[in-house]
Amino acid sequence: MNHTITQAEPTLKTVPGMITRIFEIAARADRVGVVVARTGLIVVLLWIGGLKAFKYEAQGIVPFVANSPLMSFFYADPGHYQAHMNPEGTLVPANVEWNEKNQTYAFAYGLGAVIVLYALMLCLHPWLPQVAALGGFLVFVMSLVTLSFLVTTPACWVPPLGDVNHGFPFLSGAGRLVIKDAIMMGASLVVMADSAKAWLRKQRPPALDSQ
Repeated sequence: MNHTITQAEPTLKTVPGMITRIFEIAARADRVGVVVARTGLIVVLLWIGGLKAFKYEAQGIVPFVANSPLMSFFYADPGHYQAHMNPEGTLVPANVEWNEKNQTYAFAYGLGAVIVLYALMLCLHPWLPQVAALGGFLVFVMSLVTLSFLVTTPACWVPPLGDVNHGFPFLSGAGRLVIKDAIMMGASLVVMADSAKAWLRKQRPPALDSQ
């Protein structure tokens, strides 16, 4: 008599079955991930864009803008910013006056408005996915420009002030702030693709949906 031994399928009562179930749940989390990515981008863009209306934030981005070949022309005197930097929380009237003449605040107001506009474009995903897709692309471009600061802004790296750990790859506080845009760049592509898919679904003829 031949006895055929069959291997039982994993169930939730077995360790392999529980692991499989966990991975099945994780595999379906991509939709939640897109929503979280979009919400996170909107919150960050609205928050950071809104802060550009305040002087301390406008002054904080001066080293990035002044050293960027893509942006320095917005400032009246980008070459002398280092003598007029205000540490966060301090108020030096002479530096504020210089920043006003340098068009620091005017540029920050414009940049903040653009960033808030990008956030509002992402908010339109349920109604105008094509606009949200464009917003995602624009955030991607903005993040790419921000990452270029790692190349153009000396303040992104620890300066040689005595410690042996300086220069590349030792990111300063400013550099650590910039490198995070790599995550934002990826998230913007995800939400752009999701909005583009939503727009394409709206263009599909109803007859095709029933097949």
